[in-house]
Amino acid sequence: MSLLVKICGLTAPETLDVALEAGADQVGFVFFAPSPRNLGYEAARALGRRVKGRAAKVALTVDATDEMLGEVIDALRPDMLQLHGTETPERVVAVRTRFGLPVMKALPIAERADLSPIHIYAKIADRLVFDARPPKDATRPGGLGRPFDWRLLENVNPGIPFLLSGGLDIGNVADALVITRAPGVDVSSGVERAPGVKDPDKIRAFVRAARAAHAARNRVASRA
Repeated sequence: MSLLVKICGLTAPETLDVALEAGADQVGFVFFAPSPRNLGYEAARALGRRVKGRAAKVALTVDATDEMLGEVIDALRPDMLQLHGTETPERVVAVRTRFGLPVMKALPIAERADLSPIHIYAKIADRLVFDARPPKDATRPGGLGRPFDWRLLENVNPGIPFLLSGGLDIGNVADALVITRAPGVDVSSGVERAPGVKDPDKIRAFVRAARAAHAARNRVASRA
């Protein structure tokens, strides 16, 4: 199985093009005002049209209302919704039902106890993303460039596809994949030169590093 690579928090046509040309499977767009990657609807509409089916479009929101989700969907026409807040299982079901789109639910991880909700959300979401739990004084739930202890995910199998997120970059993605055996990776701040400003060279290098690490992992597994 191939590795799913998601480049999240894209805001500019130039770096979106780089992500697509580098072979990203998913491109993520953030709709959350406190984020330096927050995207307005007109910009989202233009970027969404630019994708032209070359990757799946993911709309990231945080505890959004139905009204806001409707506006996001109208602007971006996403292939998947990423719920990155404190959405309950009931809310996830409601969003999937109302909007008819696949839902990826983010779960914050810092300690073993944080794994307990996995089996609940795995029954109702289409995909999960494991991100580092933010500090209590954080103004946003993700995109902080903070990794968590990946060993917590050793031998974790939710039964549905999942992505590893939180502090990934070119230098650590190989180790992260070896430890977690994640079928997908999600990067945002790790391919930036400044908060909200993507670096084309880092995007290309990250995709190459992730693909190479996945191929190496598969070679090792085939010899085992």
